[in-house]
Parts: sequence; C-alpha cells; structure tokens
Amino acid sequence: MNIEAKADDSAIRLQGLSKSFASQHVLDSIDLRVRRGETLTVLGRSGSGKSVLLKLIIGLQKPDAGSIEVDGQDITRISLTELNNIRKTIGFLFQQAALYDSLTVEENVAFPLRRHTTLRTAERTDRVRELLARVGMEAEVRKMPAQLSGGMKKRVGLARSLALDPKIMLLDEPTAGLDPITTAEINELIQDLQQERQMSFVVVTHDMLTVNAVANRVVMLYKGRLVFDGAPGEMKDSGHPFVSKFLREAEGRD
Repeated sequence: MNIEAKADDSAIRLQGLSKSFASQHVLDSIDLRVRRGETLTVLGRSGSGKSVLLKLIIGLQKPDAGSIEVDGQDITRISLTELNNIRKTIGFLFQQAALYDSLTVEENVAFPLRRHTTLRTAERTDRVRELLARVGMEAEVRKMPAQLSGGMKKRVGLARSLALDPKIMLLDEPTAGLDPITTAEINELIQDLQQERQMSFVVVTHDMLTVNAVANRVVMLYKGRLVFDGAPGEMKDSGHPFVSKFLREAEGRD
C-alpha cells in the first residue's frame, strides 16, 4: 500500500526524476514524496541509484529530467546562492562519514558553525560539546579521525550534520560495516533524533535491521524504478519478485 503525503505536508517531493550516466539509466521517472517528520528508508541492490538519489536531493548532482522540491522550492530552478541556503536546512551523513583528516573531532563538528554562523568562540565550543554529547562522543574531542573506529566516525559525522539544526536529514548507509551492537546504537540514535526534533529522515541502507528499527515507510529501487512503497511490514506481501528475493537474502534464506 502506497503512503501518499499531502502536498502541503511534503518536506521533499520528486516528480519525474531521471538520471543517467552515459548509457546507464540509474533513475527513471521517479515520483516520491517524503512527509515532514517522517523516516523513509530507501532499499535496493548496490548500484541501484540510492546514493545518487540523495546527491540529487541535496543538489550535488543535477537530474537529466524532473523536479526536486525541498520545502516547497524546486532546487533545479534556483541560483547557487539560493541552493546553498536550502542546503543549510539539510544534514547529510556521507557513507564513510567524510570527516576532514587534518581536523580534530571538535574541529570537524565546528566546521559548519564557523562557516555559516556568527557564533562567538565560547558559544561555538558549547554547541560542539552539546552535539558530541548527544552522539556519545564528548570524550573524544581532541582525537583525529584516524584514531576513530568506523562507528565513532559515523557518530561524529552525524553530530556535524546536526550542527545547523536541519529540518531534513539524509543518511547514506549509516550502519554499513558496523558490528551489531554499534548498529543498534546508531539506529537508536536515529530514532531518538526523529522523535525529539520531528525532522524528516531519508535513510539509504541495505540493512533490514535498520529498516525495521527506524522506518515509518520503505521504498525499494530496482532497475531505476520504484517497485515498492509502503510500511516495512507490507514488504513480504508486495508480490514483486525482486522485493521477495531481497527479503529472502536479507534474512539469510536460500
């Protein structure tokens, strides 16, 4: 069962979105809405366009066709200055956290505050410590990224993405490569943030544990198209062969 958002309740709205690289059609006429305060997870096999979808939403790549509305503004039809203003309302967690290797944990989280706010040094320091405490990394402020585990890097990246109080969070494989305990902790953190701040989350993942833990709604990409849109519990009854195969493999069945 599709879950449609009302037009005035859409944090993100994609219409006819298409993207190709040379002869490879990655996304083909995608129509999708994300409600305000909703956590949407995006599933699909590797190379199915999940990460491309996020990069299009934040304007890091341009679509070949279609529109991308963020908070009611079509980002395909605005200036770079206007786009950068919209980007300030979006937190983006890259797949590998994308921390600056030459900066400490504290400096990484402070980076967007230095660049986009007029906070004084003491105010900025307080804000950074607050963000790091929220993700359980307050004791690691002086460490360099090379000294952090994969899960710790994800936490710091998440803290940095929250620095400007975004309305929307885009998370690219937030639990990829993490052990089960750290995965559960990251999932719990996503749940808590969504409940506390009522932000809209789009979470790209291949992990059904993450889907079941955080998702209000799931979409699945296959050969550039959306082949499922509904609640996590409805996937098993979708009837689409790829959805069924994905679930079998995710559950470790033959």
